[in-house]
Amino acid sequence: MSEQVFSAQELARCDGQEGRPCYVAYNGLVYDLGGSGSWEGGAHYDEHLAGRDLTEGMAGAPHGEEALEEFPVVGRLAG
Repeated sequence: MSEQVFSAQELARCDGQEGRPCYVAYNGLVYDLGGSGSWEGGAHYDEHLAGRDLTEGMAGAPHGEEALEEFPVVGRLAG
């Protein structure tokens, strides 16, 4: 089974709204956050939006990448 590679445009469509998947990228991996109550509607505490690369944005977060470990990796971000 081959790994799915997401372009930035493909990731942007996974914004967690209107039934679309709720995906974010971090350090090149794409995570499915659809099972998290903290990401309902594709937004996380009005700070971060699904469908984006959060690598830089997580630098100021009160948690690190360990917060993503409970979520499935669904692919990689191209580039």
